[in-house]
Amino acid sequence: MEKITNLKQLKLSPKVNPLIESSTPIKTKNGLVATKMGNDLLDPETGEQHTHALIHTIKTIDDANFVKVFAEGVKKAFELNRTEMRVFQKVLEIYEKEKMTGGYANSITLCWFDDGLNGEKIGMSDRTFQNGLKGLLNKGFLSPKLRDQFWVNPSLFF
Repeated sequence: MEKITNLKQLKLSPKVNPLIESSTPIKTKNGLVATKMGNDLLDPETGEQHTHALIHTIKTIDDANFVKVFAEGVKKAFELNRTEMRVFQKVLEIYEKEKMTGGYANSITLCWFDDGLNGEKIGMSDRTFQNGLKGLLNKGFLSPKLRDQFWVNPSLFF
């Protein structure tokens, strides 16, 4: 899309709205924004197509910022309490260090020893960690595999 600098020299389009078919992204300070109209939503009961508008933002962020933004979204969606959120962030850190197969790791080891998770101090007590871990198990983030090993939900860890 051309930048408009002079309103007296606008390119007029009296018969066709050029914004309907245009999906040219607009550059912003932090990335790109694109809009689109679509009619690809289908009602499974009636077969009727529904039109929708989509606003898509693309933001360039570093890995640390991504983890923080992702974790905040998960916290809100799953209504994680403070302890569950703290444990989730530690689990994410451990998950990122695991060997990946097919784009994700199947399981992780969460062992409490030397007053820390996997021997690393994490700023919480064993009891606090266990309470947060129970919350993540109850909300389907993890599932027991073996003692101190847990399957991960591939929809939440990728």
